[in-house]
Amino acid sequence: QVQLAESGGGLVQPGGSLRLSCAASGSTFRINAMAWYRQAPGKQRELIASISSGGSTNYRISVKGRFTISRDNAKNTVYLQMNSLKPEDTAVYYCARDQTMNWVRPMDWGQGTQVTVSS
Repeated sequence: QVQLAESGGGLVQPGGSLRLSCAASGSTFRINAMAWYRQAPGKQRELIASISSGGSTNYRISVKGRFTISRDNAKNTVYLQMNSLKPEDTAVYYCARDQTMNWVRPMDWGQGTQVTVSS
């Protein structure tokens, strides 16, 4: 089992930016697909960005053009750069890993980091 630890959440004003990080334990990071999900109060968890082991990326339409997912295999870390944040981006953000980009049932989850967008 791989342990995932998110960091970088916090309170930001609308229009601001945050960068989330997710550090993974273990030696298999470079061959895993990684993703960011979020869950707002009263809503289901949703996939917002994913990156393959080869660096291909996918984004949910609501964040495309504002969020960027990237990975540093040397540091076993995946990032989510969030720009032009909106109040509706407020949620707990989770990273996840899997062996493919299907994301039917991710193998591991982090504990989550809170992002609050408010003036």
